[in-house]
Amino acid sequence: MMTNPTGRLTQGQFSFLPDLSDAEITLQIEYGLKKGYAWSVEYTDDPHPRNTYWEMFGMPMFDLQDAAGVLMEVKNCRKSFPNHYIRLMAFDSTRGVESIVMSFIVNRPKDEPGFMLERQEIGGRSMRYTTRGYGADKPEGKRY
Repeated sequence: MMTNPTGRLTQGQFSFLPDLSDAEITLQIEYGLKKGYAWSVEYTDDPHPRNTYWEMFGMPMFDLQDAAGVLMEVKNCRKSFPNHYIRLMAFDSTRGVESIVMSFIVNRPKDEPGFMLERQEIGGRSMRYTTRGYGADKPEGKRY
């Protein structure tokens, strides 16, 4: 049984939905701002599920109160990295720690090659499994 028939990367909220429009992204940003969250924009061309540290685009927007400012950073990131994955992350710093409370992808490459499951036989009848991205064989910046 295939659990992800689209073959798209499924990280963060809204991953199984069609891509969000800028108007829908703005609504999510406004929701987070009303809750007091700070936003940051990140990008990568290596979206492996264990790669949680993407490159930050600009600085986190802790004092920003207008969704248009966050969306402007998203658009600038899209212009700079049109073939990368770009995500928005919201931090809740109300408890004195920066905890991620929202995260969703706002840009994808046109072609998402996906991941494969590699199986390796080890000691006796034991098996070791790992995932590898089909695009990982190419150098950084040329994966998509």
